[in-house]
Amino acid sequence: MSTRAERIRAALLGGRNETWHGTETMRRALLLGVGLAVVGVIMHQVELVLLGAPLLISGVLGMLAAPAGEPKVRITPPPRTAESTDTPTVIVDIEPGENAELLAIRLPTKGVGGPGRVHLLPATVRRVSAPLRRSAWGEGVDVRVDHLLAGPDAMVVHGPMVGSDMSRTVLPPLDKLPVGPLPPRPAGLVGAHRSRRPGDGVELRDIRPFQPGDRLRGIDWRVSLRSNNGELYVRERHATADADIVLALDTRTDVVPELAEWSTSLLGATVRPGGSLDTSVRAAVSLAASYLRLGDRVGLVDLGRPQLGLRPGVGRRQLLRLRNQIVVCAAAAGWSPSPVLTEHQVPHGAVVVVLSPFLDDAIVQVAVHAARRGNRVLAVDVLPSQLITDRSDRWGEVVRRMLLLEHSARLTALRDRGVAVMSWSTASSSGAASIADLLRRTRR
Repeated sequence: MSTRAERIRAALLGGRNETWHGTETMRRALLLGVGLAVVGVIMHQVELVLLGAPLLISGVLGMLAAPAGEPKVRITPPPRTAESTDTPTVIVDIEPGENAELLAIRLPTKGVGGPGRVHLLPATVRRVSAPLRRSAWGEGVDVRVDHLLAGPDAMVVHGPMVGSDMSRTVLPPLDKLPVGPLPPRPAGLVGAHRSRRPGDGVELRDIRPFQPGDRLRGIDWRVSLRSNNGELYVRERHATADADIVLALDTRTDVVPELAEWSTSLLGATVRPGGSLDTSVRAAVSLAASYLRLGDRVGLVDLGRPQLGLRPGVGRRQLLRLRNQIVVCAAAAGWSPSPVLTEHQVPHGAVVVVLSPFLDDAIVQVAVHAARRGNRVLAVDVLPSQLITDRSDRWGEVVRRMLLLEHSARLTALRDRGVAVMSWSTASSSGAASIADLLRRTRR
């Protein structure tokens, strides 16, 4: 149980909430009933006795019919990890004990944030279930089952018992993108992309005379029969190779279209919905899913916090690890002095995809240095397409224009230094094939 819940539990009635105990209502009924009856007898006022008798009787009956036994509440928590489209359910099994009449339990309500509202139910209910739905991805608390059991007329209660916070990680959603071939890499002879080396592939590389060691099935009989010298010719093909893709995520800034909101934070949320970091995360997981389906190796680099990176890997397990790690990166997101992308983080010959709003010169230098080391680099711009001026500032329009001019100058500098640049809004609509085309046209 969390420290906050322990403090709340300790503050509630000094620990008496863990056993059946009388409420203030019962104490007041007994004291007031006895007092009115005594005063009525002494002063010979029948009205006071008639007023105090019902209170005294209800208090006595509450003590005599007090519930017995130790109530038990068992909670079946939802899975720790879920998709944004999933609707898991939290299940609560209750054993209220004898003579319990009412159950007050806190459960999440659809459309209401936080732990949820308190529901008043009869104690005859043995099982309660509530669906959990959170559209925003990331880690958060979805349910905290607080409960209280009461006897007849709520004179005797057990609780309130403060439950523990049950957190759940909602993975970033995946957008299906058609994949395209990546540029050849200098190593590897097994995969889905064309290599520079000759081998057993699909794409034709050359037709040459037969040499010792060539396979007979590679002989091109049509060309051999048409030759005048009687030699045999074979069809040489390009070998296929895997590709290494490193997704470099800029978690230092998270901006939205409204310039007035850039200096504020969204309470209770990991990232701003529709902001640059949200767009970067959705783009990263979508690209990773597309190329992992081809058998390529995909890794992750957090430019703000390099220790949170993930080495390149393959398969569905790598995709799950990458999505969980991106949630960790987003939770720890924040401004850092400068982005970090060293040669030890990127395999030689890998394709580096830098996802950033490009609001400073440091991120431009990181992308250019990666390209100079021999990597193909693609800069994906995730800055919102339409920036909205801050109307409360008389210089708001000037600030917006200056931001756009500086942003355009940085993208131009990237293109001039051999880095392919595109906006994610364009890439998501045209598919990953357009990304591959940009990379193939980019000079080293």
